[in-house]
Amino acid sequence: MKFKITFFCFLISFYAFSQLPKGFVYVQDVVPSIQLELRYCTDYNFVGQPIYGYNNAVGIVTSETANALKKVQTELETQNLSLKIYDAYRPQEAVNHFITWAKHINDTLMKPHFYPDVNKRDLFKDGYIASKSRHSSGSTVDLTIVNAETGEHLDMGSPFDFFGEPSWVAYANLTEVQKHNRMLLQRVMQEHGFRSYSKEWWHFTLRNEPFKNQYFNFPVE
Repeated sequence: MKFKITFFCFLISFYAFSQLPKGFVYVQDVVPSIQLELRYCTDYNFVGQPIYGYNNAVGIVTSETANALKKVQTELETQNLSLKIYDAYRPQEAVNHFITWAKHINDTLMKPHFYPDVNKRDLFKDGYIASKSRHSSGSTVDLTIVNAETGEHLDMGSPFDFFGEPSWVAYANLTEVQKHNRMLLQRVMQEHGFRSYSKEWWHFTLRNEPFKNQYFNFPVE
C-alpha cells in the first residue's frame, strides 16, 4: 500500500513538472516533419557553451505559432523543402545568460565564427542582444530552409546568429541564389502570418501573438 501511494505521488509530480504552460506546445507534435537544430543546447553558438535553461533539444512555441508553421511547412513540402528551427521559445534565464556573457568583454572565444567584424562592446547598442527577448513570449522562431530529404541548407549568404550586415534582410551584396533563397524564406513566412526582423534574416514573430510583452521563464525540456 505504501508503495502504491509513493508511486501515485511520483506520477503526479512527473506530470506536474512535464506539462507545458497552457497555450504552449512542442512544435514537432503539431508539425512532425519540421527539422530542429537547437543550437543553444550545444556549445556551437556565439557564447561557446550550452545556454542556461536549455535542458533538452525540443522546440516549444505557442499553439498559434505551431499552427502557422504547419502552413509554412505544408507549402515548402510541395517543393521538397522543409523548415529547420534553430531556436523557438527562450526562457528569461537564457536571456540573462546572454547578458552576463556580453558584460565579460574579454570572453571572445566564438568571435571569429559569429561576430568577426563587430566589437563585443557594441552588441547591445547595435541591437544584437537585449535584456528582453521576443522569444520569451513563445511566438518567435529562428529558422531556415533545408532540403527535406538531405537536410542540406539553402544558402542564405550568412550563417545563423552571425552578427553583422551580411545577416540583414536588406543586405545587397549577395549572389542571385542567396537573394532568391532569402526572398523565399521571407515570402513564405510573411504570407502565413509572421513578421521579420531587419537585422536577422532567420528571425520571425507571429503577428497577433497571444502573449505579447509577457516573458516566460520555464525551462526548455
